[in-house]
Amino acid sequence: MLPSGFTVPPLPALAVLLAGVVVAVAALARERPSLTDRTVLAFAPWMALGSAAYVCHQLGVLPTAVAPFASAPAVYGSTFVVAVAVWVGARRTGAPTRVLAGVGLLALSLPVALAVRYGTRDGLLAPLWPSLGLLMACFLAAVCWTGMRRLRVEDARAVGGAGALVIFGHALDAATTAVGVDALGFGEQTPLSRVIMQFAGSLPTAPVLGVGWLFIAVKLVLAVGIVLLLADYVREAPTEGYLLLAFIAAVGLGPGAHNLLLFTVASP
Repeated sequence: MLPSGFTVPPLPALAVLLAGVVVAVAALARERPSLTDRTVLAFAPWMALGSAAYVCHQLGVLPTAVAPFASAPAVYGSTFVVAVAVWVGARRTGAPTRVLAGVGLLALSLPVALAVRYGTRDGLLAPLWPSLGLLMACFLAAVCWTGMRRLRVEDARAVGGAGALVIFGHALDAATTAVGVDALGFGEQTPLSRVIMQFAGSLPTAPVLGVGWLFIAVKLVLAVGIVLLLADYVREAPTEGYLLLAFIAAVGLGPGAHNLLLFTVASP
């Protein structure tokens, strides 16, 4: 069920990447760092970094030596290695989460700037619809999170900011995907998402509402449901629970950030 466009990097780059992943995993095993909701939030820029780097790879604006490490799925491993290295170093400072988030934001700004420069240079910069998708995601996530905090107070308190990030990440993915398909004419690459949208297209509401609304509804229901299911796990085993929440947040925030940037700088 992987999206199209996944490639294996050349053997030398793959060997370097695998070695880096092994070293990163060994470092985590040695450090055994604990996770909190603040740590998960500090990793948010890193979740978007991989997606922004992949957009630059799609646009062909990366140096030849760097490009293989930004292809999909290699970019996930590359981001993991760099993020772990920064995290290990940040833990030696007096403000580890701030350092982790700050370096992540700085790193994220580089591929974003490259992509925006490409869009500006080629006259493709079109931020209106992606911005509307972002605003829609913020609204939907706020509604879902507010409802959860009022109806499931203890669960919302347990998952904290990590749970809110999961909901926002999947709201961003859903809203930007709907905008891309219904308003901008982009195709959906993920097979399961295509099935949902094809079903929505067969409904009588399709000429009025488009096909993205059902994908938004499914994503939000799943995101909220998973967060609620993991609340007890977070209470019983915080590090493992927050690790799962971080992974689920990345699965939503990464594609959402990819859509947001790509639709802004490469409008069809």
